[in-house]
Amino acid sequence: MKQKNLVFLTGAGMSAESGISTFRDSDGLWEKYDVEQVASIEGWYRDPALIQRFYNERRAQLATVEPNEGHKLIAALESDFNVTVVTQNVDNLHERAGTSKLIHLHGELTKACNEAKTDVIDIGYRPILPDEKAKDGSRLRPFIVWFGEAVPEIEAAAAVVSEADIVVIIGTSMAVYPAASLLFSARPDIPVYLIDPKEVNVSRRVQCIREKASVGMALLKEKLLDIYKNKTT
Repeated sequence: MKQKNLVFLTGAGMSAESGISTFRDSDGLWEKYDVEQVASIEGWYRDPALIQRFYNERRAQLATVEPNEGHKLIAALESDFNVTVVTQNVDNLHERAGTSKLIHLHGELTKACNEAKTDVIDIGYRPILPDEKAKDGSRLRPFIVWFGEAVPEIEAAAAVVSEADIVVIIGTSMAVYPAASLLFSARPDIPVYLIDPKEVNVSRRVQCIREKASVGMALLKEKLLDIYKNKTT
């Protein structure tokens, strides 16, 4: 008998407690940068130097922060559930906390690629240098899915959600498509939990925990283990 499939859908609020700036909060990155400038393929074509500088800064910041308790609690549930994390975040905090099955919808900050996104390399926390080239001679760029680009992992994520026995949403408004469509893939009879200190409107009934990620995960972990521990599908 296999463990129950527990799928997490995580967004910027998941990493906020680690010190990663969110985009949409009042003091977030959108207040400092225009989305079209730093998070669109058009912005890349228009001013690649600005985008390289922006993501080099994000990468350098990532090197200075650690996974928070919420990340760690998700990873700890692997001992009792078949856990998969589907994240909109481009940081590596879930991996560093110990999560073993992870789908990055919007790319990964510690990777770079060629213009065609067919050759992906690990660069860690180092900056991409001005005019640095990929093996094929094109400009090396951040391995990020920008607005105006396809989301290659969305089908794999939808497949995982369709097989979930429990879905947990943490720190995302579920307002950005195609990520927002993932909840439609979940079976209608399964429980869906939402952890967020703010009100979030989603497409179906959910059980809300109005707390930040670390506090909400501590409460949810206790609840999940009480209900499901030693129960299999």
